[in-house]
Amino acid sequence: MASLTVHPHPLLALRAFLTQFPAPLGELPAEAYAPLLSIEADVPFAPNETLRAAVRDLLRHGGFKPTGRSKPAPEYLVRAATEGQLRSINPAVDVGNIVALHSGIPVSVVDVDRLVPPLVVRLAALGSRFVFNASGQEIDVEHLLCLEDGSGPCANPVKDAQRTKTDATTTQTLTVLWGTQALGEVVDEAVGWAWELLARVGATCETVTSVPPAP
Repeated sequence: MASLTVHPHPLLALRAFLTQFPAPLGELPAEAYAPLLSIEADVPFAPNETLRAAVRDLLRHGGFKPTGRSKPAPEYLVRAATEGQLRSINPAVDVGNIVALHSGIPVSVVDVDRLVPPLVVRLAALGSRFVFNASGQEIDVEHLLCLEDGSGPCANPVKDAQRTKTDATTTQTLTVLWGTQALGEVVDEAVGWAWELLARVGATCETVTSVPPAP
């Protein structure tokens, strides 16, 4: 997967990369990133209201309303971390959560082996929904920026689909940072930090290039 088709969007600064892990996630140290899941961790980022507003503007552009249960994922993470409820899951998800928590940029992490080609990023069509947890709860993603595979939307800046989430057997992931052009270099700095964190468990990363849809 050298490239990802991304439909034009005036605010989006999307970054994506593949990560290859040295062993299935269930065999890697679960405690590797636990200290960074705290809101008080010493990290190179500090979310602010300007950044939070820019991310919400990104989601609003297509007509989606990022409020209530549909607010951007980093806002959920901040609340969970503040309440001491943000727990380690596995290295892939932990790094995504850490980067989203501290940078304020929504991050999606999906299992490459569960994706059905082709992959494209665009606003979800009318009536688009998917199950986002093991309990079978659904999210309405109509008009929301989404990563879609051959089976439909599977990831976005709010929640990711249950069908493409990682588990203990995962060895390769696709990570998407839903950045906005208003953040400038912060998006690339967040990617660099993610790569640095993933290297701690011996993972290697490779950039996925964004390309426009074919004419």
